[in-house]
Amino acid sequence: MSFRRGVVRQSKFRHVFAQAWKAEHCIDDVRVSRVTWDGPLCAVNPKFTAVVIESGGGGAFLVLPLNKSGRIDQATPTVCGHAAPVLDVQWCPHDDNVIASASEDCTVKVWQIPDGGLTGPMTEPVVTLEGHSKRVGILAWHPTAFNILLTAGCDNLVCVWDVGTGELVYQIADAHPDLIYSVSWNREGSAICTVCKDKALRVIDPRRGTVLKVKEKVHDGTRPMRAVFLSDGKILTTGFSRMSERQLALWDTRDMSEPMAVQEMDTSNGVLLPYYDPDTNMVYLCGKGDCTIRYFEVTDESPYVHFLSLYSSKEPQRGAGFLSKRGVDVNKCEIARFYKLHERKVEPISMTVPRKSDLFQGDLYPDTASVEPSLLAEDWIAGQDAPPLLVSLSGGYVGAPSKNRDTLRNKPKLSSQGSGTDSPPVPQQAAMPTATTREPENEGVVQQRVTQGEGASDRVKREEEVLSEVLAEVKALRSVVLAQGQRIELLERQLARIEDGDV
Repeated sequence: MSFRRGVVRQSKFRHVFAQAWKAEHCIDDVRVSRVTWDGPLCAVNPKFTAVVIESGGGGAFLVLPLNKSGRIDQATPTVCGHAAPVLDVQWCPHDDNVIASASEDCTVKVWQIPDGGLTGPMTEPVVTLEGHSKRVGILAWHPTAFNILLTAGCDNLVCVWDVGTGELVYQIADAHPDLIYSVSWNREGSAICTVCKDKALRVIDPRRGTVLKVKEKVHDGTRPMRAVFLSDGKILTTGFSRMSERQLALWDTRDMSEPMAVQEMDTSNGVLLPYYDPDTNMVYLCGKGDCTIRYFEVTDESPYVHFLSLYSSKEPQRGAGFLSKRGVDVNKCEIARFYKLHERKVEPISMTVPRKSDLFQGDLYPDTASVEPSLLAEDWIAGQDAPPLLVSLSGGYVGAPSKNRDTLRNKPKLSSQGSGTDSPPVPQQAAMPTATTREPENEGVVQQRVTQGEGASDRVKREEEVLSEVLAEVKALRSVVLAQGQRIELLERQLARIEDGDV
């Protein structure tokens, strides 16, 4: 008998399954914002969860430690410095305590959250960025350069800011004739892709302000679209067809005449928000108002976009936060985690690859982007580009002390929240670490290596103990099997004697 080979596509993510956490691990009584804006309304990093909430007389969002669960008291302090509803929040990828918020009051504010969370209402931001004439609904931190933040608003402007100084360094004013739906950086941060209400997909150099590529009518439908850069330079878009069917399309930036792949899903009205994981090359699609999360794998083999599975629940989602890879539980083979927003609840959902072994699965966790930036803001402004610095997740992520963050925080715009006086501007030479500042960093690195070494030795000891226990159980089972075999043999002899009439 012959079998056809290659019918089922081989992939280690083919059996990824989603599982919602138990009720006691959810966050209850959270008044999720009802603002009419197609944004995620939630941002998560390895330290905190931020959720945009309803607030009377202005805009506010809630910041909670990542391990917080249970009922949230109405008196819980919030970040409430905006004069109008908050539309978007984004954590800085290079500092887990810094978050930016965009609002209908036409401003963007950057906040520094103390370790452990808020102890009182926070009304004074570290820096306020004012350059838009209409509401601002899109935020995107630079993936590799420190303190570079991109904002886009309903005035059709794209602004690039140096948060460390509060200066507007670039502004793209003529590229978009209508409302901007989404903006995404490429992996090195040298270009951005945008989709606009005119149904066009654009690839733009933000430093020169020039449009590098344009594709008209990416999706024929009139409803909002989304676009995200993939790690290999391709672009994935979501939108609607002429018959209002939701679509997913993959584009090669070298030739955008035709899409590499198009998949049609259903006829729901919710805008599909794509969440891309560059480590696994998986894309998760969450539709606002949907009860499902679809996930796909993007490969170099036709049809390029492969549907993996679907998570379905009874409650529709009002938004979702996507935890960065540095925060997942590698011991449980968790490759992604969502924080689904209900009407009054935040529910974590884990994406897990089933594996029998409890050891670290290196094929599931390639080196991921570190919290350490590759470039300073002035380096990127000067024209430099660099890929993200990578870090291993073996043994769980442990952040190394930053070489640049402590120095850059001394700038007046990013001073610590606890400092009562304004520090004077730091000269350019102060950004270079001196011999006295290197010693604590080296000590921290050595201490981290010692800690990692001790953790590895403890893990080896635990594995040896488990192995010895398993061997002891095997020996005990073997003795039981031998005893039962002897008993069976004795009973068979007695039965034979009875049948022969000897007894």
